[in-house]
Amino acid sequence: MTDREAELDTQVPVLEMRSITKRFPGVLANDCVDLDLYPGEVLALLGENGAGKSTLMNVLAGLYRPDAGEVWVSGAQVEIHSPRDAASLGIGMVHQNFKLVSTMTVAQNIILGLPDLAFVPKMSEVSDRIRELSDRYNLAVDPDAYIWQLSVGEQQRVEILKQIYRGATILILDEPTAVLTPQEADELGRVLAVMQSEGKSMIFITHKMGEVMAFSNRVCVLQHGRMVATKRTADTNPRELARLMVGREVLFRLDKAEMTPGDVVLELRDVRAVNEKGLPALRGLSLIVQQGEILGIAGVAGNGQQELAEVVTGLRETKGGSVEINLRDVTHCSPLEIIRSGVSHIPADRMRTGTVGDMAVADNIAMKGYRSSPLAQRGLLNRQRILDFARAMIDLFQIATPTPQTYVKFLSGGNIQKTILAREIDACASLLVAVYPSRGLDVGATEAVRQRLIEQRDAERAVLLISEDLEELMSVADRIGVMYEGRLMGILPAAEADVETLGMMMAGAG
Repeated sequence: MTDREAELDTQVPVLEMRSITKRFPGVLANDCVDLDLYPGEVLALLGENGAGKSTLMNVLAGLYRPDAGEVWVSGAQVEIHSPRDAASLGIGMVHQNFKLVSTMTVAQNIILGLPDLAFVPKMSEVSDRIRELSDRYNLAVDPDAYIWQLSVGEQQRVEILKQIYRGATILILDEPTAVLTPQEADELGRVLAVMQSEGKSMIFITHKMGEVMAFSNRVCVLQHGRMVATKRTADTNPRELARLMVGREVLFRLDKAEMTPGDVVLELRDVRAVNEKGLPALRGLSLIVQQGEILGIAGVAGNGQQELAEVVTGLRETKGGSVEINLRDVTHCSPLEIIRSGVSHIPADRMRTGTVGDMAVADNIAMKGYRSSPLAQRGLLNRQRILDFARAMIDLFQIATPTPQTYVKFLSGGNIQKTILAREIDACASLLVAVYPSRGLDVGATEAVRQRLIEQRDAERAVLLISEDLEELMSVADRIGVMYEGRLMGILPAAEADVETLGMMMAGAG
């Protein structure tokens, strides 16, 4: 037992959640959950998609009201009706999707909404305070920079600084390294260590076992809305935690046959495109993907990966160069024409691009096949066949939904992702463009997704896999290209790649 663990045994919890219960239509998200957090502790919260992790933390952060249960902070029972109530108790949450206003500066974002803010705040004093906190916690950021000018890693620093500035002593981090380079993830670990040394406590939701073992003191595991295990990190291992999460052994290595590439399926020649602000996003990009191979694309978010996927799938206009699929020029083709050429697309934005939240799971799954038999006949939808098809996909991809008619917006993020995967993998005939396909998925679902990508490759389809998870790319891809500021820094055989080399390339070096 370490000194830190022995110290936890003698401390009084700074936070206690007792018998927390939260229901949604058709779903019992949290079922009498107990959770303790101690001063200066990092607690990892694990669970399958839909296990209730985010719901539990949203209760603590004031975004949801529990149907039953109690919350105690520093020995006193409290009522948390809103995020402002949570903030007054020293509870702050850094969401996976950052809550920043891109057209405002770092300093303006950090003080935005503070209840005791002067009518005309002294921004020079605010900036000085931010610089002081930046130095103390090694969170380098320019207070006068606009959010849109910052990298994703810098934006996360702003989110953490915002909570520290507001006096948070209990910090909730939702998937904190999902969009960071390996070097930035290491920096986050050092930030957490400094905060621990000051007695601050942290809860982080993650699916990355490496983070759990490296950052946390204890681990709590949720399954189907109930707390099934609480363990000291030093007394467990990734394999045991994965088994507790999904109820079975999880393979951490994928068996993959040697690549036997065939004809070129996708070819980009000197492709240029701009982003939403009209700034260059792709700067003369050229690459090929062949039958029977997975080409992985690594890079920190915002370096052109999103625009690459959209150019290939017809969702973004090409400003220069050409795109060919199966030797046919599709540079200016519509998304429907590209779909008909056999292309499937797992988009990065699962809610805005990947699904229609106010439609049923069954209808979302049928979106690629509703125009033709067997789901439609003579222009009319066959509802029974759509439901039968959806049930088969729900079983195959293990989508946790009350019924096929449940609206997608009521599912957890991971189960929304599984709905997209079911539709797109089933429809793929030639090329699969997969953008962060396992982001937000639990270890069991991640294993299944990666295996299905390999199955597509073994069926002689081409796969363009865009991911920030280097472990995923090295285990699944055959070749790995790294993008930085709209250009390819290089392409390596996956067998020759390592985290340090790829991380340096992602940062623009090499």
